[in-house]
Amino acid sequence: MTSVVVTGMGVAAPNGLGAADYWAATRGGKSGIGRITRFDPSGYPAQLAGEIPGFEAADHLPGRLLPQTDRVTRLSLAAADWALADAGVDPASFDPLDMGVVTASHAGGFEFGQGELRKLWSQGSQFVSAYQSFAWFYAVNSGQISIRNGMKGPSGVVVSDQAGGLDALAQARRLVRKGTPLVVSGAIEASLCPWGWVAQLSGGRMATDDEPARAYTPFDRDAHGYVPGEGGAILILESAAAARARGARVYGEIAGHGTTFDPPPGSGRGSTLGTAIRIALDDAGAAPSDVDVVFADGAGVPELDRVEAETISGVFGSGGVPVTVPKTMTGRLYSGAAPLDVACALLAMRAGVIPPTVHVDPCPEYDLDLVLHQPRAAVLRTALVVARGHGGFNSAMVVRAAA
Repeated sequence: MTSVVVTGMGVAAPNGLGAADYWAATRGGKSGIGRITRFDPSGYPAQLAGEIPGFEAADHLPGRLLPQTDRVTRLSLAAADWALADAGVDPASFDPLDMGVVTASHAGGFEFGQGELRKLWSQGSQFVSAYQSFAWFYAVNSGQISIRNGMKGPSGVVVSDQAGGLDALAQARRLVRKGTPLVVSGAIEASLCPWGWVAQLSGGRMATDDEPARAYTPFDRDAHGYVPGEGGAILILESAAAARARGARVYGEIAGHGTTFDPPPGSGRGSTLGTAIRIALDDAGAAPSDVDVVFADGAGVPELDRVEAETISGVFGSGGVPVTVPKTMTGRLYSGAAPLDVACALLAMRAGVIPPTVHVDPCPEYDLDLVLHQPRAAVLRTALVVARGHGGFNSAMVVRAAA
């Protein structure tokens, strides 16, 4: 079976713009969570988020793209540019049919849509931009990345909430195995605007604290919700053989993936998260003892944390594997979270360091070996990334270090 590897990454996160800045901040335990500045949050019960600072789209993209794109697409286009450059890929040197794009999306272009709806209500339909027809859409990032780079191979978008980022990478892996030489994949999210904020609040799981250090604390004694954020990662996937042939630097391999869907509430049946993890391990040809670190989903909601903790202990044994939740420094980024965790896992394996989980006072009942407060030196060859989406989506991915 074809080995599929990551040869480039583009990162946009609340605690770092670009992979180097993100890794330095994450390794050092630097949080990007704070009070919202993109709009006045004073009238809302939740007022904290992980915002990306310092991103000026005009510094990275041509002016003609700005009127037709939402912030989420601008970030995605920039991250894709960074990932391609990191991989040493010039799209013009490829046959257009040999390059595909698969991204994930949770919300689409909420901020763009909000602006156009405001024009509709206040000024009339003739003032609504024609770009509204696609700028809000879930698939717009895949479309704009493919147009910008002349990519006409197999492409698509996956919508499965927080699990979507892993599911998109898994679909990209399948496309590479079927013969597409290069696929751009991953996810970026950005819906920090009043309309997007109300939509996120409707789930009832957002933390309403005003103290950034205690608002989002998964596996904590006092966990009571999560803080949302914007950002994620775009990765370049190729076959190992193709990467070697062009002398590319390889971060690591997407070695295995598993996905399941939980039964409905009230059915009396438990979560199938453990099944997803075991499928991923089997797909990678790995045993639980081979896994050196787990990047947990970390819902920050007690009943969900308990299920995940029990599942990890059930698969790996009590305290049997180091567990970390770097997203405590960024907030939950919906579909962007898991690709960012995959990027983080690859960087951690290269550095031999497990990044910390910050601000958490762990509940002893969970019996997890959480890497807390400070990074932990370790020999890392295999990592497991877990992602769970609202409504029952489970996804797990095994990432292996470059040979």
